[in-house]
Order: sequence, then C-alpha cells, then structure tokens
Amino acid sequence: MTRTHHAKPTFQLRVALHRDVVIGPGKADLLEMIDQTGSISAAGRSLKMSYKKAWQLIETMNNHFLSPLVSTSSGGNERGGAHLTELGKQVLTHYRALEKQLTPEHSADAQALLSLMVS
Repeated sequence: MTRTHHAKPTFQLRVALHRDVVIGPGKADLLEMIDQTGSISAAGRSLKMSYKKAWQLIETMNNHFLSPLVSTSSGGNERGGAHLTELGKQVLTHYRALEKQLTPEHSADAQALLSLMVS
C-alpha cells in the first residue's frame, strides 16, 4: 500500500527485495537532491524529510547494492558533505530511464492498462 495520494492513476517504479523497497520514487528523489545539494540534511529538508529518515533510506540503498550509492565525509561546511558515488549515479540514471519507459507517453502497455480503468 502506498502512502502517497494521486488524483489520477499513475505508475510508480519500485525495486523490492525481501521486505525492503531498495529504490523507489522517494529514494530516487533523495539521491537527486543529495547530488544537487551535496548534503543529506539539505536534501532531506528540501523533501520535507527528517535527517534520520534520510539516513534510513540511504542505509537501505547502500546495504542492497554492490557498494554504497552515497558517500559522506565529515568536516562541516568547508570539507564535509555527501555525494553520489559512481554507482549511485548509475543507479539513479537507470532508475529514471525505467521510470520514463513506464509513462503512458512512452508505453503502449501503460496506455492500454490505464484505458481499462475507471476514472
């Protein structure tokens, strides 16, 4: 069950393993914001997410891939921060490409499925 509300039918890509969502829309947004801001706390704030929640999502992702997607360094504003690793950038790129393939504009199957629903 999703915790989000959608006024009309939409597709959301989630990769799940065991009981974890390894990557989904929220985690992809978090990766993008970390890439843009260089900070987990700033990324979390921009997504209205607590620092603790952001870290939980990062730990889930980092634990399910071959190596971490997010790397951090301490040192405050001058040297500290967070960034996506090369693997993190690859995962985000592939996730966004798959997400795009699910849009009705790019998928006849998505169009067909939506046409069978009550609106």
